[in-house]
Amino acid sequence: MPTKTKKAAARKSPARKRAGTKKAATKKSASKKAGKPAKKWSANVMKHSNALDLEPNIFETHDPKKVARSLKRSAEKSNRRKGTPYQSAMSMLTFYINRAGKNLEKKQKDTLEKAKGELRHEFGRDESGKKET
Repeated sequence: MPTKTKKAAARKSPARKRAGTKKAATKKSASKKAGKPAKKWSANVMKHSNALDLEPNIFETHDPKKVARSLKRSAEKSNRRKGTPYQSAMSMLTFYINRAGKNLEKKQKDTLEKAKGELRHEFGRDESGKKET
């Protein structure tokens, strides 16, 4: 079976080189060609989450304890969640941190990371998330 030559590798489009597969590169270039903006599904999750009714702008608060208490209240009040209140609250906090990514200021990210520890404390968990006995 013949191996790929340097010429064959050079013919790959830059998008295909990054994506590593033809399918991924096609999807990316198809949306660019059509002039459609990429869909932001994660923003839709935050607006229309079916798991928790969050306090408005809670993730913009600078007090980790307030963030943790609010998430705990929302998780315990919700009837629509699938997991435990702790799982639901921690999941939403982690989701927000990951979704914000590079757009989240360092100070605010530190606050939200501290809120994870406060959330564990609110639910009586240790640092690894296991119930304290």
